[in-house]
Amino acid sequence: MIVFVHGVPETAALWDKLRTAVGRESVALSMPGFGTPRPAGFAATKDEYVTWLRGELDRIGEPVDLVGHDWGAGLTYRIATAFGDGLRSWAADVGNILHPAYEWHDFAKIWQTPGEGEAFFAAQNAQPAEERGAVFEAFGVDHDDAVTMAGWSDDVMAGCILDLYRSATPNPHSHWKDQWGPTAAPGLVLHPTEDPFGDEAMAAEVADMLGARMEALAGLGHWWPLQDPAAAAATLTR
Repeated sequence: MIVFVHGVPETAALWDKLRTAVGRESVALSMPGFGTPRPAGFAATKDEYVTWLRGELDRIGEPVDLVGHDWGAGLTYRIATAFGDGLRSWAADVGNILHPAYEWHDFAKIWQTPGEGEAFFAAQNAQPAEERGAVFEAFGVDHDDAVTMAGWSDDVMAGCILDLYRSATPNPHSHWKDQWGPTAAPGLVLHPTEDPFGDEAMAAEVADMLGARMEALAGLGHWWPLQDPAAAAATLTR
């Protein structure tokens, strides 16, 4: 069973094209609050999302191939290093976010700032999806997919994003270094070469720390599952 975990600002629908291209039994999980309700009392911190993901994997009840993107990648790294008994393998991008020297990108810094983050999402969500989609197009997503992605955002997702990012300062490694090291399950760090949120050198160091392989997704950007699902499927299948 392949288990896909999306990131920010996304829903499980991010994986639809890639799941079709892979053509194997799989499930795409929806993070609480991302296209789904936010459970009562759910704090939406990084560790609460790890606990949620552990519960989902326990319910599946068999060793899985875990694939994470963006914050889903962050959760994948934590599961693989600290709670990896139920994994057959794992693959994740943006390996740099788990590097000890990682510094958050400019969007994250806005979201982590009280007041500024709330104002950012209030302004964004007030715009029509066609206008918001232009941001994703600038990162290489085609028009139709970009507009669809823009339509996923709502106030519930925005609140979860703010709480998630504010739980991860100054960076994830500072909180999760207790279990940092080679993983029991074989792993793959994916590096889309055109991802402005990635860092090849840092990602390579993280791959070494985890005893994982690293493979480039040449010419693809941050939203590689949408840009070229066939190429991504071939890489994951190998």
